[in-house]
Amino acid sequence: MSDLFDAAGMDMKPKPDWSAEAHMMATEGGPVCGVDEVGRGPLAGPVVAAAVILDPNDIPDGLNDSKKLSDKKRQMLYGLIQEKALAVSIAEASVAEIDEINILQASMLAMRRAVEGLEVRPAGALVDGNRDPGLDMPTRTLIKGDGRSLSIAAASIIAKVFRDDLMKKLDSEFPDYGWAQNAGYGVAKHLAALRLVGATPHHRRTFAPIRQVLSEE
Repeated sequence: MSDLFDAAGMDMKPKPDWSAEAHMMATEGGPVCGVDEVGRGPLAGPVVAAAVILDPNDIPDGLNDSKKLSDKKRQMLYGLIQEKALAVSIAEASVAEIDEINILQASMLAMRRAVEGLEVRPAGALVDGNRDPGLDMPTRTLIKGDGRSLSIAAASIIAKVFRDDLMKKLDSEFPDYGWAQNAGYGVAKHLAALRLVGATPHHRRTFAPIRQVLSEE
């Protein structure tokens, strides 16, 4: 069946659109930001969130869930979003904060910081996921929102490119773990380096593989 649709030039895969933004803008009477975070799962590095207010009259083509885009495409869109959006804000919650308040609360904290850092005050927010981060404005959560909302898709791209670049910089200081390739996730090379070299100040000490390494030192 998919071949028939492909032959007819129809794409069966849903892509993000402007419907959630349009509804909230009509309801709240002002601009809407999309909010997303990246970096809950890695063993090292901060969690990063981004908030983006797109210009409805100048939305970059090709916005989608950052995980569905190539690195080259993400890098290109990162620049276009920064150039065309009405406002872009990036924020982090540090490794120390992750260990102190847990990764979920640190992710919510990073989202709040990202929205607070916007130079344009949004009338409402669209947030990826099913948890309200506690913003002081009307908020709608969207499960898999980075594949449904153009604003959240833009935020997902900004957050991922920024964090990936940050982990590449940390990789130059701590090259044993392969962070330039794995962004701090617990892949085989990273876990092997942990056993051989130990943990760095950038590792999340409350995460089980890091706790185990530290207990063996």
